[in-house]
Amino acid sequence: MRGSLVSAEVLEPYAEALMSIAQSQNLTDRIGEDVNYLFDLLKSSEELRLFLSNPIVESQAKKAVLQQLAGEQLHPYTMNILKLLVDRRRILFLEGICEHFQTLLRQIKQTALAEVISAVELTEAQQQAITEKVKGISGAHQVELKTKIDPDLIGGVIIKVGSQVLDASLRGQLRRIGMRLSAG
Repeated sequence: MRGSLVSAEVLEPYAEALMSIAQSQNLTDRIGEDVNYLFDLLKSSEELRLFLSNPIVESQAKKAVLQQLAGEQLHPYTMNILKLLVDRRRILFLEGICEHFQTLLRQIKQTALAEVISAVELTEAQQQAITEKVKGISGAHQVELKTKIDPDLIGGVIIKVGSQVLDASLRGQLRRIGMRLSAG
């Protein structure tokens, strides 16, 4: 319940406001790149996340760090949203806002997000084959692949698109064989 309340009252309005600005100015791709950059920056730096969410750190210090880290790369509209989030003490929700913005952008572009877990790095041909398979399943015009490597799979892949899961891994096949043997 609490997570959905934060989402409905904080994440969605800010992400939707940023999307509204992006669409009205024909900047959806540009601001989408900014959001991806910020999201990657937050995921790669625990220190930055802790710094931004620390209530003791003054707003001006947070704005200065954001300006120094991303100011030159970000569109002024994106930078203004960041400053607004700092002023309203909502900057600690930046990661969630970025995630919700990415979801909105995928909806607008009719893009499906496919999480692909494989035992080894996928080749370009394998990624293309998965992309085509996901397009067929989802009816999306484009597919965004998010790949992850899990050596425990032994071989094959697991593809997650929304609530659908396609388990074509060796581990999954062995588990299904084991279930059949124990049932019979």
